[in-house]
Amino acid sequence: MLYTNLKHIESASDHQKVISENNNVMVCCGRMGPMCIPVYGIMEELEEEYSHVKFYDMEFDNPESHVIRNAPECRGFMGLPYVVYYKDGKIVKATSSIQSMEQVRQILDQEFSVLKQVKNYAS
Repeated sequence: MLYTNLKHIESASDHQKVISENNNVMVCCGRMGPMCIPVYGIMEELEEEYSHVKFYDMEFDNPESHVIRNAPECRGFMGLPYVVYYKDGKIVKATSSIQSMEQVRQILDQEFSVLKQVKNYAS
């Protein structure tokens, strides 16, 4: 298990449950290494601000994380962590390697904007 303050996904079935029960999900699949720890910290910091997004971590070395490691959107990734953004159960964005607060915010705003959701529901 990862030592973060995020909610943890420990199995492929947990993963499926999380993405099917929540509209907007960000999962950071990594280790407790120098490229991953800053991303966990960013997620912990943004959790309150982006209350319409669920933030989770998943241990990269857990065999169950194949659901992220083997996703077509993650093919070719070379660095950890793998960060996957899900909208209504489908991957809408995937990134790898260390990310800045600005990069994460930009993706969250682009993919999970509250204004965008209001427009979609009004249609």
